[in-house]
Amino acid sequence: MTYLKHMKYLLLFLFLPGMLQAQSRSEIARWEKQAQNVTIIRDHYGVPHIYGKSDADAVFGLLYAQCEDDFARVEMNYLEKLGRLSEVKGETELYNDLLNRMIISQADSKKDYKNAPDWLKKLCNAFADAVNYYLYKHPEKKPALLTRFEPWFPFMWTDGSIGAISTADITPAEFRSFYSGEMPTAFIPKANDPEADLKLTGSNGFAFSPKITESENAILYINPHVTFYFRPEVHMVSEEGLNAYGAVTWGQFFIYQGFNEHCGWMHTSSYVDAADSYIEKISKASNGWLYEYNGQQKPVKEEKITLSYQSGAIKAQKEFKALYTHHGPIMAKRNDQWLSVKADNRLYNGLLQCWQRTKANGLEDFKKTLDLKGNISNNTVYADADGNIAYWHGNRVPDRDTAYDWSKPVDGSTIATEWKGYHPIDQTLHIINPVNGWLQNCNSTPFTVAGPNSPKKENYPAYMAPDGENFRGINAVRVLGETKTYNLDKVIAAGYDRRLAAFEVLVPALLSAFEKKGDFPDSLNGLLAMPMLILKNWNYQSSEISVATTLAIEWAQKILPDMLRVKVVDDEEADQVDKFSYYAKTASPRDLLYPLLATMRDLEKRFGRWEVSWGNINRFQRISPDIENKFDDTKESIPVPFASSAWGALPSYSSRVYPGTQKRYGVHGNSFICAVEFGKKIKAKSLLAGGNSGDPASPHFFDQAIMYSKGAFKNVLFYKEDVEKNIEKKYHPGE
Repeated sequence: MTYLKHMKYLLLFLFLPGMLQAQSRSEIARWEKQAQNVTIIRDHYGVPHIYGKSDADAVFGLLYAQCEDDFARVEMNYLEKLGRLSEVKGETELYNDLLNRMIISQADSKKDYKNAPDWLKKLCNAFADAVNYYLYKHPEKKPALLTRFEPWFPFMWTDGSIGAISTADITPAEFRSFYSGEMPTAFIPKANDPEADLKLTGSNGFAFSPKITESENAILYINPHVTFYFRPEVHMVSEEGLNAYGAVTWGQFFIYQGFNEHCGWMHTSSYVDAADSYIEKISKASNGWLYEYNGQQKPVKEEKITLSYQSGAIKAQKEFKALYTHHGPIMAKRNDQWLSVKADNRLYNGLLQCWQRTKANGLEDFKKTLDLKGNISNNTVYADADGNIAYWHGNRVPDRDTAYDWSKPVDGSTIATEWKGYHPIDQTLHIINPVNGWLQNCNSTPFTVAGPNSPKKENYPAYMAPDGENFRGINAVRVLGETKTYNLDKVIAAGYDRRLAAFEVLVPALLSAFEKKGDFPDSLNGLLAMPMLILKNWNYQSSEISVATTLAIEWAQKILPDMLRVKVVDDEEADQVDKFSYYAKTASPRDLLYPLLATMRDLEKRFGRWEVSWGNINRFQRISPDIENKFDDTKESIPVPFASSAWGALPSYSSRVYPGTQKRYGVHGNSFICAVEFGKKIKAKSLLAGGNSGDPASPHFFDQAIMYSKGAFKNVLFYKEDVEKNIEKKYHPGE
């Protein structure tokens, strides 16, 4: 018996390489067969138009094309979701990895894939097969870590938003303090964090009904504000009814912001309260921790999580004990109270919804996708070929007891604070076909979405729309009301309005302070007289040749932390507009004038004079394929007239000085922008930050840069006959 057992293992050992080779050969044959069902046509801007026999074939072509354009970004997005960034970037990413391991369940993702219907499994299989086929065909491409992609990966990332992860009001610093054992940092509510407005995740979405368009067709304006090169522009077509165009987030297989021949969708980041923190009453037990719930003591669940990380030339490991109550992971200790978080950061229905909306054929069909309640972080602006326009504020909104203040941590020991399911879509805040004919959302309050025809605040619970106003929202309402009849070009012009509404509040306060400076020395008067005259004559529009734009923005950034920290009397949840306005009214002349003097000295130090036009210092540059941007004042760059959305700019361009530079370089803002007119035939124009490829050797690495800096859009090639007229390259994946 022992001899036979040894022979069995010996035979297995001898045949194993052949078995593995056979499996590999069959896998390669499967990839190559599917590749023949896919045709990729690259147009003269490098946009991939993917034609597949089936939806799964289109997904296969899409992921292959993404890997061709920027495999590093595809891989990095999944390293983040897998909680493995620290294996590449080192110990500084450990707590980001721990957070992702705790709130994105890999076990549940695998289970969702296993239980998915065959059609969805085919899409997920095509996703993984395409990336693995790309790596097989490009052995010179060395992944940072992931040498093989799995078909369950898409279930870890079921929302295409850059900011889809929610931890309620718990900050990364609090989370790190809790699990590192380091001294806890003081809690700073996000609204009062001086950095919060500089992160500027956001977007603009506009919709116009046939009653105010020249063609009597609906028009949608798609304008997400994200980190540059976060999304490429793509087109997916299949013989199973798919024909969608727009922006896809690297590594995902659905078009996230875009349109098909029937309708279009634009997502703006939402501040709907869709996640909550709970105060847990914790006590120590002999074998762990207990928490109180409904008068009973329940055990705190403990999970050992071991993370690897790069430490110099070696791989090290660190072990954590993650803690959970039935609400979710325990994530912070504040005021000697443990806080857990309840949030839906990963949803089977989310992936389902993201795919199904790409094939929606009109309003009723689109509403069915919303009924899945899978969109966990976004609002939706919508338009269609039947002439409908619509707006939904959030999508997955928990139903709660309004007796509690859900903007703060609530008592986790009582059943009264449990969610009561989710609001039906028709109960959430939304508006369809407003009488004014236009809709806008700029990550601002939904109570101005259609100007005076907007939904009324008193009709909704506070947690459904805590979003405040911002200067983009103020500007959008003004701009959209100024034109009576729209076409594609007028829509684009409205979206590129460069008035900086924040300075309509701040600059008059500065001018008034100069007049009231009182006993300030005469030297100050002499130094500030000319910049004051320049600002007084400014029209509040950013432009390349404007010295006033430079002075205003560089000055405002110096007072921004104080403005965001200001406490508005009797209004704890004051929004950006309230804070800026209150600061402008109450700041002393010294608070306003001395930062302007410091601004002038800083400009003189950097450029030899303070009279510097905005275009001279506000630049667009792409000199490296690295995900972490690199900038160099000595290398070629392009002047940009736009400014950050923090100041009310609709065409957002967030720039700053980097180590080793004196000029400012943009990294965030307008990315994929598109205006699309529906009707019997689609008409659309688009623009992409920089270019579609992440390869510096590609002609499409930075080929849209000048167009981007001018706001000059290209025509979208939606129909096959138009694509065929503009072929740069036509091939099957792998060729």
